[in-house]
Amino acid sequence: MTNPIHPLRTTAHVRDSYLRYLKTIYPFQDRALRDQYWKALEEQDRLVKGPLLEASPPFAIGRSVEQLIRDGVLHQGFRALCSTSLPLHRPLYRHQDEAVEKTVRVGRNIAIATGTGSGKTEGFLIPVLDHLLGQVAGGGVELAGDAEEVPLPAARVRAEAVEGGLPAQGPAGGFRGRGGGAHGAILRRSRAGAT
Repeated sequence: MTNPIHPLRTTAHVRDSYLRYLKTIYPFQDRALRDQYWKALEEQDRLVKGPLLEASPPFAIGRSVEQLIRDGVLHQGFRALCSTSLPLHRPLYRHQDEAVEKTVRVGRNIAIATGTGSGKTEGFLIPVLDHLLGQVAGGGVELAGDAEEVPLPAARVRAEAVEGGLPAQGPAGGFRGRGGGAHGAILRRSRAGAT
């Protein structure tokens, strides 16, 4: 079992370690200059301001991907996509659940504005994957082994997604494709030219 981090002791430890480092990295030979330097380093709030603590309640829990599949919101094929990164039975946060419901079932465009680490990526990516699964099942997308990968700029991907009624998130549309990072995505198309 891990020990919980005590914020005040941890802050003091980091500050003291950094202070020792700064005192040894610049070994002034002149005693008066060294004393002035060390005194300046020891001034209150010179190196560290804080710790700054924020008490925030946990995010409300929603349905899992499995429950969304059973409720008919997500495509059955989602079971095959789930992994340790997106566990089938792990509950989503309520704002993710609502984003998926409104985008997939109701067909609404959405904007997700919530804190860091709150799952905004899943909130837009799950509906995109569901849409693609529906197209594959309906024969609208050809998954041929005879395909090439075409990098697309994020602005184009975002514009096409918005035109198609999909949510676009983040400064670069939030699309992250292999090799594209936040700046682009990968579109697979058959060599025959169909996109």
